[in-house]
Amino acid sequence: MTDAKERLPGRSRPTLLVANRGEIAARIIRSARSEGYRTVAIYSEPDHDALHTRLADVAVAIGGRSPRESYLDIDKILAAARRCGATAVHPGYGFLSENPAFARACEESSLVFVGPTAASIEAMANKRRAKALVSEAGVPCIPGYTPEGAGTDDDTLVRAADEIGYPVMIKAADGGGGRGMRLVQSADELAAQLLSARSEARGAFGSDEIILEKALVNARHVEVQIFADSHGNVIHLGERDCSIQRRHQKIIEECPSPAVDADLRRRMGAAAIAAARACDYRGAGTVEFLLQANGEFYFLEMNTRLQVEHPVTEMVTGLDLVAWQLAVSRGERLPLSQDEVRLCGHAIEVRLYAEDPDNQFLPQTGQILHWQAPAGDGIRCDHAITHRGTVSPFYDPMLGKLISSGRDREQARLRLQQALSGLEFIGPKNNAYFLSRLVADPVFAAGDATTGFLDSEGLYLLHSATQESQPELQHAAIATVLMHNCGLAPADLRSDRADWRNSNHSTPFYYRLQRDNIVFECQLRPLPHRTYLVESTGEAFQLALIHAGKDRAVLSVDGVEQAVIFHHRAPTLFTLLEGRQMGWRDCTHAPASTGNDPGDGVLRSPMDGTVTALCVKPGQPVRSGETLAVVEAMKMEHPLKADCDGTVGELGAAAGDQVRGGQLLVRIEPAVTPSSSGVSTATP
Repeated sequence: MTDAKERLPGRSRPTLLVANRGEIAARIIRSARSEGYRTVAIYSEPDHDALHTRLADVAVAIGGRSPRESYLDIDKILAAARRCGATAVHPGYGFLSENPAFARACEESSLVFVGPTAASIEAMANKRRAKALVSEAGVPCIPGYTPEGAGTDDDTLVRAADEIGYPVMIKAADGGGGRGMRLVQSADELAAQLLSARSEARGAFGSDEIILEKALVNARHVEVQIFADSHGNVIHLGERDCSIQRRHQKIIEECPSPAVDADLRRRMGAAAIAAARACDYRGAGTVEFLLQANGEFYFLEMNTRLQVEHPVTEMVTGLDLVAWQLAVSRGERLPLSQDEVRLCGHAIEVRLYAEDPDNQFLPQTGQILHWQAPAGDGIRCDHAITHRGTVSPFYDPMLGKLISSGRDREQARLRLQQALSGLEFIGPKNNAYFLSRLVADPVFAAGDATTGFLDSEGLYLLHSATQESQPELQHAAIATVLMHNCGLAPADLRSDRADWRNSNHSTPFYYRLQRDNIVFECQLRPLPHRTYLVESTGEAFQLALIHAGKDRAVLSVDGVEQAVIFHHRAPTLFTLLEGRQMGWRDCTHAPASTGNDPGDGVLRSPMDGTVTALCVKPGQPVRSGETLAVVEAMKMEHPLKADCDGTVGELGAAAGDQVRGGQLLVRIEPAVTPSSSGVSTATP
């Protein structure tokens, strides 16, 4: 990486500034360099050592920490472009990619904007206007209510919802990415959900304009990749199925859709092309539809940018969509006609998130302690993960994307399952194990998943995972053996004195290992030749430590050899077994109580973030389940509720404050009620 001030502008070689970060910035830089471009990365303060800054020819600091202070600051980005002699700007996805003001500012600064015109972005930026435009072009739209002006007040929306019929979907007219969206099952919920959706939309998009649509339950979310040049050519590159979502955000995408045959693909492709022509489109775009079981489909929205899930289209078509974007931006014609497009095989993508599936998918932050990208036949991993890098609270929690391809869907699925089970990531909690369970689920394996899949199967997948006592106890036994040996040098591990702390094999060691809020009482009894008998919660395992290196070990568990990746940072030992990460805190000599039991009235921030609302004040009475505060982190709002009845005592933050994970926000003095013996007691 070379600092920008050491390089002279004005070269004949085209220079591309990537106005983004993370995996998409790294992915664009790789393709641009292969196309002969000089590349420029920009970075905020938290991204000083990020991977995309190392891959680019030039990296420029734009300062700031939050998106608004950095990657959303148009003036800073244009100044960086001038400083480096950039001739073009690629916006990636998210941030300013669908901001018409940014596209227009680039054009006014004589920079080629690698994307559609500002007018095209503007035409599709608002869901109300977009639906009206594509409807005129003959594209079927979901029934609903798309008001403007006086028709946007809540009373009018309530009446409109009654006419549409429940369930209805609330959508932020200027939104995307699942923000400002709420599924409403009945009239009783509508007022509260409107308030919540408007608040989130206003904070995310600067507009609280709302539209209503009939909720199509158990439909499929199918999108069509389109491409257009400046010579009037528009084609589609097939469809992607993005039905598996949580919080209206996609987590698994595949190409082609298992529900789309050749005739349906032709009809959906024609509708997508009609939508693109309606807004005089140019470049890469995606037209999204809801597909019902009877083959009817309805327009959702058009994304005027490259999609997160574009790699599955690339794997099936063999095309580089970023290279196509650059060619179109240079004024070239599309390299293929519609008849020349071929879809070969199948590809599936999963999005890796730093989040805790066991705790409402809350975003996670922290340092990456171990990482090795998966590899193998048909495996691709788009990421910007670096060893000892940090997942910050300022940006989206997506770590990267794992993509598999195969001659058919089943081969691609099995390859993806294998790659997930061998994923080497230790750091913040993540969704890798949850994804592996999704990919192995019989409904997904059969290709039958719809948008309602996680609503019906997600809780089962989570609960069944947490109730798998045998694997968890086995993990605890492995962690106990590793903890017992973690202070030893490699030479000691290879000797017969791996039990160096006690040469008497008959005397057991007692360990208390805490995982989240569960404490495992483990008894370890050393046997000869680095063999141990470990008992935990009534289960006994015989383990042999075959080999232990710096960050991985091979153990025999009841005669079955297993490879374990681990990282020890006192007092926590992280283990990774078949893609499932667990963190074990050695609390052998700590008090038995965790000190923060549910129902104690102590409300802490679940992650680093910003307090967007504090709904109570000292002395105010509250009831269990009442929302006391809202914390925003990684583009999502998280309401925090009282866990007991009582009176607000201490406040640890104010609205607008940046807070750390675990920081006290509200302390409730639990209500006091008379006990059966006549003595007053605090009741959580």
